[in-house]
Amino acid sequence: MNIQSKTALVTGGAQRVGKAIALELAKAGANLVINYNSSAAAAQETVAEAGAFGVQALAVQCDISDLSAVQAMVGQIRQHFGGLDILVNSADYFGKHPFPTDDYSTWQRVISTSVNGSFYVSNECAPLLLAGESGAVVNIVDLSAWQPWPGFTAHAVAKAGLMALTQQMALELAPTVRVNAVAPGPVLAPPDYSEKQKKAVAERTLLKRWGRAEDVAHAVRFLVEADYITGDVIFVDGGERFGSREIVY
Repeated sequence: MNIQSKTALVTGGAQRVGKAIALELAKAGANLVINYNSSAAAAQETVAEAGAFGVQALAVQCDISDLSAVQAMVGQIRQHFGGLDILVNSADYFGKHPFPTDDYSTWQRVISTSVNGSFYVSNECAPLLLAGESGAVVNIVDLSAWQPWPGFTAHAVAKAGLMALTQQMALELAPTVRVNAVAPGPVLAPPDYSEKQKKAVAERTLLKRWGRAEDVAHAVRFLVEADYITGDVIFVDGGERFGSREIVY
């Protein structure tokens, strides 16, 4: 797909990895819809930065776990841009909780956002994507879909579900719409990470360093442009999934 003059929706596109993806698509010439839930100021900043590339950009507040809100957002996209060519499901809620647990709130929020929300957005956007000559969807998963992390039961289940949804959508929307996923590794440290924690994480990768949000954005752009790839996943993890298998002789 030639991204120039296409229209893209990036959920969670106001900050961090979502912002990097949005700006990469804007740099390639796509008009943007920046979805956000509570980060209004960051969303407007991203809109301004995207506009510097000479494209149209629109920030839309929407809690994607709310189906009626998603339907309203898609209505705004239809009214403002007339259609949609690219969807990036980047929004999620990164919540930690023990298992077993007496508190179901984290489970419900993670699943509602990452699984239900991504499905709602994809389902409501599908008619717009199918109406064009070609469309592309990229879902943001991570290594927990294959290698669960202690204390992150809901997150691992959600990302595994999103990977399954990626493959199912690729089947259902072919041949008009291609659907793929990107699985980032350590690209942005949580704000509360110490230098010791950052170093320990870097040591788990084969490249012995953290990546950048832009590394994920480049992979997303590649999958949007790669017309003969669908139902697949690209790992952007510095080899983290193999790091634990290093053998020292």
